[in-house]
Amino acid sequence: VQLQASGGGLVQAGGSLRLSCAASGRTFSTNAVGWFRQIPGKERDFVATISWGGDSTYYADSVKGRFTLSRDNAKNTVYLQMNSLKPEDTAVYYCAVRRSRWISSLENEYHYWGQGTQVTVSS
Repeated sequence: VQLQASGGGLVQAGGSLRLSCAASGRTFSTNAVGWFRQIPGKERDFVATISWGGDSTYYADSVKGRFTLSRDNAKNTVYLQMNSLKPEDTAVYYCAVRRSRWISSLENEYHYWGQGTQVTVSS
């Protein structure tokens, strides 16, 4: 499966962005999807994950209450709505797919990765 992350950009602190992760090559309607982010020179960090049906989600404490995951399996797309953005949210955001229906916050449990989209939050 090929993943395309999009929706990144430059936004002021307090603003919002919506990232999209679209799959091609095959459906990912039976797979959990996760988002991770990475700052240059640092390890990739978990952000959020959603189960195959969308009924189970899990967020990193740093984004809880500000970010919301949703998915449209008919469109083979997962969305990450990011509100109340902070400068520390600046990173390259990656979406990833597990060969499992269920959520995980562990990077090594994801098998397919998109190319990343840059999010920059100015203060």
